[in-house]
Order: sequence, then structure tokens, then C-alpha cells
Amino acid sequence: MKRREQSQTEQLRQALSEREAQLREAQARLAALEGSTSLQVGRALTAAAKRPGRGLVRLPRDLFRLWRKSGTTRQSAGGRRRPQPVRSYDAERQEARLLAGNIGNRDDRLVVAGVLSPEVHAAVEPYVRVIALRPQDAQVVFESVDVDAVLVSASAAATGSLWAHVGDPSSGDRTRALNWLVEAAASRGVPSILLNDAPAPPALATLPFDLVHDGGVGVPLHRFNPIAAEPERQADPVHQPSVGNSGVVANRLVDMLVRDSGLRRADPGWAEEPATLRAASTVVVDDPALADRAMACGARALLLGGSPEEDAEPPNGAGRAPGSVRVPVDASALSSGAAAEGLARVRAAGPLSPEELRLVLRSVFLTDATPVRLADILGRVDFAPGSGSPSASLRIRQVSVLAAPADDITALAFADDILNQEYAPAEIVLPDGVDHLAGVARLRSAGIPMRTVRGIDTDAESGSAPGPAAWAALARGATSPWVALWRAPRGAAFLADVLCAAECSGADAVGPAVPWWGSGAPASADGGDGGSAIDDAVAGQDYVFVSAIEPDLARTQLVRRGLQPGVWNRHGARLLALGPQPDADREAEPGQVGSTPDAG
Repeated sequence: MKRREQSQTEQLRQALSEREAQLREAQARLAALEGSTSLQVGRALTAAAKRPGRGLVRLPRDLFRLWRKSGTTRQSAGGRRRPQPVRSYDAERQEARLLAGNIGNRDDRLVVAGVLSPEVHAAVEPYVRVIALRPQDAQVVFESVDVDAVLVSASAAATGSLWAHVGDPSSGDRTRALNWLVEAAASRGVPSILLNDAPAPPALATLPFDLVHDGGVGVPLHRFNPIAAEPERQADPVHQPSVGNSGVVANRLVDMLVRDSGLRRADPGWAEEPATLRAASTVVVDDPALADRAMACGARALLLGGSPEEDAEPPNGAGRAPGSVRVPVDASALSSGAAAEGLARVRAAGPLSPEELRLVLRSVFLTDATPVRLADILGRVDFAPGSGSPSASLRIRQVSVLAAPADDITALAFADDILNQEYAPAEIVLPDGVDHLAGVARLRSAGIPMRTVRGIDTDAESGSAPGPAAWAALARGATSPWVALWRAPRGAAFLADVLCAAECSGADAVGPAVPWWGSGAPASADGGDGGSAIDDAVAGQDYVFVSAIEPDLARTQLVRRGLQPGVWNRHGARLLALGPQPDADREAEPGQVGSTPDAG
């Protein structure tokens, strides 16, 4: 009975909040209407018609005053006056969504009302919850949901889409629908963002967006990646056209390369573009974003644009990731043969080497990937009180490092390895009996969040890593979606590489592939030995799915089950092979911490 009364109270509270929000919105609209120039002009005309004698004489003066007042107001206000936020509920937004029934399972992603092209929608879908809006029902859908932001891409105005030619005078109905959407979002305090990722009608940028971002959403690594790419790629170079106008000189250079250098034209749809780039060894592009996507797929790129000096490596070896050659697009390029020479260099080099590919993916993961770009874009607008965090798209990357150092030497090596990581962990989970170690004290003084778990024994004499039960106990104390199983120092790029591989593949665990898990006996869930786990066809390859790995990174829920990694695939886990870093990029590892494939 109490539960029923509570439910009725919540329903009444929701209805009251909605009525109050509608009343405030109606009052705001009424005030805006009464203060509008159109209403005042109408009143002046009505007064002149009622008293033609004096009214017709005063009408020009009144109209002139209205015109001058309107111009002065706009100049003093710096443009259109921003309406005050009108919230749908007085309670917190998460509570409001639960009362409204907009979500079932808990979803911590930001909710975005999107006017997006299919490509942009597919790029941002894993990181934000997109509510797609169509011209015919945008008003109905937007009024029935509670969103954190409105995201519009210029590529949505392309021919053939639902919002085709929005912003063009020939599509006034779609432009009015989008203008209403932006104004309604502003009245509710919801920021609106325009992504200038493709050429679009100029009137689209004149709508009152809170932010206009020149560029796209970065590189969606879950689409553009080298996962399961064939070792033998196509030898002929491929030209991948950009969305915008490449220019006369660039088009002439492409025609020359097709005629003289065997360049093959390719114009796949957005869905087939990743497969085309994964199959090619050399790609010719005229857009830096396309060059990044091609290199993320393992292909080497010839970029028509920029200057050759940008390809030179700085003396310290740091700088732009390798894999592309730039050719300037100017009149001299048509007669100098620089494009043909650049294509010959790129073609002779072949696809990216494993070391170059890992460096490219790491650079994209840290700076240009879609969740990083979304966090940067959303961080430049003001969210309404109670909304999600602009960095919510990065939560799926949070990782907890699990470790059980047995002595001071191991603990100091662990502290050095963690403090030097290019991608910092969200927290560290340790057994409660290692607080006295010097390395643990060093990590605590560095301000890294730490958690301890009771009931885990650390034996300094055993020289082996924890087993599945110990890893499971540590994972139960973690709060991140991912856990990294630390056994020995792996270099500064360890966390960045394994998290990048997981983001690219959607795998449940990442680590070096192992060819055996015992002496040939069938694997069992209680930690028994396993038979052959990978085929000779994929032995030694990275970024391929295999049957068994020595896990370096895994989903927290998977490790909490306490299963032997040799049987993870039998329980539905997707395992991705990724070997250690090349020896040149790693620091010397102390020999006091050992690990075996069947240690978990």
C-alpha cells in the first residue's frame, strides 16, 4: 500500500512539475511576444486605423521610433537576446529521467538530440546516447525527452538525407524546424552545437547555435582500425576522395597519378570506407582527417596538401606520427613531379610496420580519437545544472590497475612504471598488506587514488603473479569498467596501447596470445590446463582475435568471475592478441617478478 501511495505521489509530483514548467515557458513566450517589434507595429497600425485624422499623421513617427529602438537594442545587446533557461523539472536530471521513464537500464552517457548524418551518428553512438530527430517529428520528440545537448552536423544537409539542403532557401520547412529546435533548446538551457564537418548552405551557420565547431568528431577507432586486417594488402595505390571540394590543382594531380603512376580511384560509401582502407597498402588523400583514418587502418598515406618540411623528424625523435608524406598543392606541383615522387616513396615503403602502426594508434587514441574530440567540444559550452559531465565520453576508458607487489624492489618498479604512463590510471587496487612498501608510499604521495582489499596473501618467495582467485578479489575492489593486471614493468605506453586496442576492437580482454595452456589436457573452469589455443595462421600477429591470451587488460566484470583465462573464450569473451612493446620502446625490466601463461 505504501509503495502504491509513493508511486501516486511521484506521478502527481511529475505532473505538477510539468505544469509549472509549461506555465513558465508560456510566460516567457508571452513576454517575448509582447516585447516584439511585430506586435508593436500592429498596435500602431490599429491605432492609426481607429483615428485616421491624428493616427495617420503620427504613424510615420511611431514607426521610425520603433525601427530606431529595434536597431539600438540589437547593437547594445550584441545580437539576439538569449532566452532564460526553463527547466522541465526542479529535481535532479537523473531523477527526472527515471520518473519520466526515458531510460530503463542505467546509462551514464550524455543524452544528445542529434541532427546527424549516418556517418557521424555511427561515430558518436558508443560514447553518447543519440536521440535522432527527423524534420517531421523533431518538435514532438524534442518536447518529450530530456537531453543534455543538441548536436547538429553540417554533413546532415547532404543530398539524400532526411535533412537534405537544410539552411538552403529551397528547404524552408526544414530550416524552420531546425531553427525551432535550436531556440527551444536555448529556452530550456540546453546548449546547441554545430559541427562544420562538410560544406553546407551558408544559412545553416547563421542559426543561433551556442558553438560552431570547425571540423568533425575525430577518428572513430571502433570503425577505423587494423583489427583482423589481412597480412597481404593490395599493392596498387588507392585514391580516397574527401567530402568537400578538393580544388582544381588537387584534382589535376590525381588525374596525373591515375594516368602515369597506376593510381586506382575508389569512392566507397561511408559504411565500406574502413574495409577499403584496411585492404590498401597505400592511400592518396587530400584531407588530413582522411590521412589519419587511413594510417589507423595500417595503410601509408600520401597527403596532397601541406609542405614536405612537415615530414621531417625533429632531432629528438618526437613529433608527428610516421606513415604519411605531404605534397604541396600549388602550380609548381603540376610540373615538378613531386606528387609522382612522393607516391613512389610511399608505395615502396609499403604498409605501416607493426611499430609504426602502434605509434600511430597511440597518437590518435590520446589526441584525435572521437571520445577525446567530443570531450573537447562539449567542454566549450555551458551545461544546465544537473546535467552530465562534458568528459562523460571518456568514462569508458577509465582503468584500474591491479597489482600485488611482494617486496620493496617490486613495489618501486611498479611505482616507476605507473608514474611514467602516458595514460594515467583512474585508481590502483592493492592488497592491504603492502601499505608499508616504499613504492606504495610513493604512489600515495603522488596523489593517485588507491584502494586496498583484504584477505590476499603476498608471498615474496613464490616469484609468481597472483592467480585467478586473487585477481578476482582485487577486481571486486575496483570501480572502473576496465582493470589492468600488472605483473612486471611494461613501458610508458602500456595502458595507452591496451586501452586503444580494446577501443578499436570491442574486445573483452587484451594481451599476448599464448599457443598452449598446459600439457594438452582440456581446460576447465576451476583453473585446469588447456590445450592448443591459437592457430599457426595467427601466431605472432597483433590485433587479431584468438582463443587464449595472457590478459593484460580485461573488463572488470570478467575478472571478477575468477575464471582461468584459458577458458574465457568458452564463456563468450572476445580475446584480442596484442604483444608487448618493441624492446626499443621499453625500459629494462627487473627480473624479480615472473609470470607464467597459466598464472591467470
